[in-house]
Amino acid sequence: MSSNDSSDAAVPADSSVDRRSAVREKAQLVHARQSRARRWRIALLSALAVVVVAAIGAGIAIALVTPSGKPQLTPPNATDSGFRVSDVSARAAIASTASPSPSTDAAAAAASPSPSSSSASNVDIRIYIDYLAPGSKEFQLANAQQLSTWVSQGAATLTYYPVAMLAAKSNGTKYSLRAASAAVCVATQQPDSLFSFTQSLLSQQPSVDSDGLSDQQLASVAVGAGSDDTVSDCIENEKYMAWVKDATDAALKSLPATDGLKLTAAPTILVNGKPYTGALDDPKEFAQFVLTSASEKYYSTPTPTPSPSSTPLD
Repeated sequence: MSSNDSSDAAVPADSSVDRRSAVREKAQLVHARQSRARRWRIALLSALAVVVVAAIGAGIAIALVTPSGKPQLTPPNATDSGFRVSDVSARAAIASTASPSPSTDAAAAAASPSPSSSSASNVDIRIYIDYLAPGSKEFQLANAQQLSTWVSQGAATLTYYPVAMLAAKSNGTKYSLRAASAAVCVATQQPDSLFSFTQSLLSQQPSVDSDGLSDQQLASVAVGAGSDDTVSDCIENEKYMAWVKDATDAALKSLPATDGLKLTAAPTILVNGKPYTGALDDPKEFAQFVLTSASEKYYSTPTPTPSPSSTPLD
């Protein structure tokens, strides 16, 4: 009896050990599954976080780089956001658009003082121009004749800086911005036509708070001013609108090569870095300012001191 009782008592003990072992194994399996699931969740959340961050970054980049859905292009020939006038063969346009007034007729222009090519070869004229600003039209039409003469004679350099200060003044069409973009298209693809385009576009300047010209009309003005048809695609697709906006924002903060000047009005005319504050429609006054600036620069430039001769004295 005692031996049978002992064997019967051993069976439950082994079964208990087996159950505990089975429970441990099951617990280990559950823990392993939970660990794998946790790792998958972490990996999935990390991947989603990367996607979200990338999407946000792309959205910010698009918002900054492509306002209004337009690609950000940089004109290859811009210097400090300006374009040097290389050709002023727009005399026919000048003659037909200049207003017959005492300040702009041929006699007044001829009587205006002008810099000579010898004394003013370093005269630098820079014009920040908004094609919707009435002052830009006023200055260009009054001074086009003498500007073209100075440039053609090598007495001065002329650089246009298309800006858009009045983009909100055209019933939502952003004419100021579109016109400046069109000017950049011309300056980039047909630089010899920039002066003529500026003259023609300002001669038919729309009123502030009107819709302004359409992109197709801007392209027509460019072609009429000497550009070929290839510039039309650039203008009608508004390729440089984002660039003009950035250039305008930068000019509002600081104008390059000046003593802390900022763009506050259009046009802003700088002669050798100094702002012209005289009458926009008086070419004689502007010519005198240019002549004075040229003289100041000429006389402020130190004359090189001759070096001692190396020839032995007798």
